[in-house]
Amino acid sequence: MKALKVYKVGDRSKNALNYWWKFKNPLVVSANFIIIELTKILPSLALKRFLLGCIGMKVGRNAAIGLGAQFDIFFPEMTELGDNCIIGYGATILCHEFLIDELRTGRVRIGKNAMIGANTTVLPGVSIGDEAIVSACSLVNKDVRPRAFVGGVPAKILKKRR
Repeated sequence: MKALKVYKVGDRSKNALNYWWKFKNPLVVSANFIIIELTKILPSLALKRFLLGCIGMKVGRNAAIGLGAQFDIFFPEMTELGDNCIIGYGATILCHEFLIDELRTGRVRIGKNAMIGANTTVLPGVSIGDEAIVSACSLVNKDVRPRAFVGGVPAKILKKRR
């Protein structure tokens, strides 16, 4: 897991999410939101890849993004999807986390031929290796080695693959 960047908020009378507009232009966040919401319902994988690329995501060739997949609306440019990977139905890929007195951000990389199961959450700063498999309904809070098969909350190795 790569180090997360931390942005402190001095005023503890409000949590950091109350200051989101100081970290990212509201018009950019609005445009990101509209495009990401659109990609959640579009059936065309090619159109999804194109639209996500327009908001700064690195999307590999033949990446397949399932219906309802949610990407980070604040920092989509910090997400990289490898060639031929699969992001399952309803998966959530986050590059930020707002805490009480700080914002943390970190790049997320999904490797080539990796598979993220349905309704899985990937947290900021995580790298998922090439050909790794993450089972459905998992919480990925640390890096996953290439070719690993992980799952659970938090995700742990389930089976060794050759």
